[in-house]
Amino acid sequence: MNAARPFVFDQEFAEDGRVLRAADRRPARRAYLPAEVEALVAQAAADARAQALAEVEGRRAAALTVIADGVARGVAALSEVAQRHREESAGLALSCGRVLASTALERFPAGAVTAAIEALGREIEAQGRLTVRAAGLDDETRRLIEDACAQAGHAGAVAFRDDPSMPPAAFELSWADGRAEYDPDGAARRMADALNSALAAEAGHAEPIDLGA
Repeated sequence: MNAARPFVFDQEFAEDGRVLRAADRRPARRAYLPAEVEALVAQAAADARAQALAEVEGRRAAALTVIADGVARGVAALSEVAQRHREESAGLALSCGRVLASTALERFPAGAVTAAIEALGREIEAQGRLTVRAAGLDDETRRLIEDACAQAGHAGAVAFRDDPSMPPAAFELSWADGRAEYDPDGAARRMADALNSALAAEAGHAEPIDLGA
């Protein structure tokens, strides 16, 4: 049982009728005019609409946050896939190039050395002696090299040194004040190293992925 509370009046009056203490309680209205009812209904509808819009806005913001997090993770994964695709595509292109080059050199073993002689035309045209060291220097290959020297303007002697230890299509040219050499395997390794270095430098700095509008 709660402690007993003496009965008190909400409003006290003086002997002359003055109000000494006004009552805090306000009696509830039991009847409203139609206009007041419409105003109350409109206010309640506006409050409900504002509350619903606030709730929708909160859910939309939460959904956008989830979507943004998912897109960020997706873009990171796509960037890794794109980088891996670049590396694999570059490796495939390099492998295809090596296969094509090997096939071409097998069919035209003197192609590399004759191309080098043509490129070195001015450097060797005034030389008295040009030494060619390579593997598989048969009569046909020697004739092709001599023709290439003549077309490059080299009027001196051409000496051949057959070296079976050298890889196919590899060669070494030497003259009085210069030297040039070519090793297909070494060239392929240098190209692969340069390609890998370029891909490693590009990682994280490639063109951004365009997700479209």
